[in-house]
Amino acid sequence: MFTDFKPVLKILLRFIILYVVMVLAYQFYLNEFKNAGLDPFSTWVMRQTTFVQQFLGYPSQMIPGKPQDETTWFFVSGKYTSRMVEGCNAISIMILFLSFIFAFYKGAKTFLFVIFGLLFLHIMNILRIAGLNIIILELPKYSKIGHDYFFPAIIYGSVVLLWLIWVKFFALKETKNENI
Repeated sequence: MFTDFKPVLKILLRFIILYVVMVLAYQFYLNEFKNAGLDPFSTWVMRQTTFVQQFLGYPSQMIPGKPQDETTWFFVSGKYTSRMVEGCNAISIMILFLSFIFAFYKGAKTFLFVIFGLLFLHIMNILRIAGLNIIILELPKYSKIGHDYFFPAIIYGSVVLLWLIWVKFFALKETKNENI
């Protein structure tokens, strides 16, 4: 009865197991920095965002908040524009991406695609945060729309685009040996 669904169930089971394991590992990582300020990865993302903003002509600084608040503020062109929290680092989105790609595992090319995909998502996230800070500074009346709709659509859209590329060109592509 389930033989027709066996390939789909295997993919679904792989996805769920990978997702749960990576989320738990990430939570253990975050627990190490509880009440100690912003975690190191988020701080690294923030430094890169600050660099991009400065490159674009917006003098930027990182101003740490209270350690128990686990946040750091962006000070851009003389104004506090936004704050960086753990959720801004895109790790949860990257975990979702990884779980899906490895659910459709296809050997060594999976690892190459993952490296490319994570780098692409990281760059998109940095540009997303910098873009949001610039909109908050230059067009504050659009900051809520930017934060709640436009910029999430960019990062989630990037994940969906990568998934579609993976499925269309790699995961479902038959090799010559499979036709024999």
